[in-house]
Amino acid sequence: MHILLVGDEAALPAELAEFIHAWGEQWEVTRAADGNAAVAELASSPIDALIVAPHVVGLPPTMLLLQARTLRPEAIRIALVSEQHAGRPPSARLIGLAHRFLPSPLAPESLLEALSSVEELRELLDSEHLRNSIGRIEKLPSPPTLYLRLTEALEQDNAIDNGQIADLVAADPAIAAKVLQLSNSVFFNSGRTITDLRTAVTRLGLGTLRDLVLASEVFSSSIISEQQRAHLQQRAMMSARLASRLLPASSAELGATAALLADIGLLLPGVVDQRHVGSDSDALGHADAGAYLLGLWGLPMPIIEAVAFQLSPQRCNSRSFWVTGAVHVANSLIRGEPVNTAYLQQTGSLDKLPQWQQQADALLGLAANPA
Repeated sequence: MHILLVGDEAALPAELAEFIHAWGEQWEVTRAADGNAAVAELASSPIDALIVAPHVVGLPPTMLLLQARTLRPEAIRIALVSEQHAGRPPSARLIGLAHRFLPSPLAPESLLEALSSVEELRELLDSEHLRNSIGRIEKLPSPPTLYLRLTEALEQDNAIDNGQIADLVAADPAIAAKVLQLSNSVFFNSGRTITDLRTAVTRLGLGTLRDLVLASEVFSSSIISEQQRAHLQQRAMMSARLASRLLPASSAELGATAALLADIGLLLPGVVDQRHVGSDSDALGHADAGAYLLGLWGLPMPIIEAVAFQLSPQRCNSRSFWVTGAVHVANSLIRGEPVNTAYLQQTGSLDKLPQWQQQADALLGLAANPA
């Protein structure tokens, strides 16, 4: 993999190159101190990952990322965000051009994690056509910054209370309003009306709240109509609820998130529903495209695999029924489509299908009778 680092040593310390070289000969690093040198490198050499400092001499980072999208659409574009902007989302322009964001100055551990996930993504979805097609899209859905910040806060060693979580969500009034709306829907609330975010955190639980934030961000804008978007969101939430019930408690949240994001590829321009095209089609399918997008965002590999293999769970590396299987079953049952019974037989879970069908029917009945 060829990595291009653009920026000064304050943001990209010299030891980063040595750190990368230590991983093996398959890793190649090139440094560019200014924007013009970076553009020249992009024009002359294949680049797999571009990492851009917050400030670049001679060319604003947004312009450099725009040039990279044109010259090397297959490259993963990573923007560094300076410490003084920590806790605040990047600019809308930067969000529209970068695939992922890392803190500056960049620590070796953060770089290793990011590049390792890029390599795993390339191995999972080894398609130059897919990388080029996604890379050329002018407006990708924005990374779910609030969801990622919320996840980071919950994973910190210091405990965070419900009030602090509510404050994080409240920082984006549009998302907060959508979360309250969704938390009062029949899928997430069977008691009294929830009117404040702290109550939503307390009553729904952190996992459900995170999924609501994710749904609010992911489905906030797209190329489809408002009616189509509402239908897609409702179906995604039902699939998420069902998927979480098909897995043990330790994996339920992972399954719900994967099911919630299973159809995110349908929000991309030029993407077709893979359920309606043959395997030999050259069209960009929604499962592959969605999985690749989630990989660019840096989401966990089990979620990416589940989205990629949702229609063919037997392709997953796991031989047992886990996240990919739960997403396949949940999506199929909520859509009223056939489940891959051969896969269920192979994983020893076919006998559970009647029970899962009953749970899906209950959710579908709830959607049809929301009173």
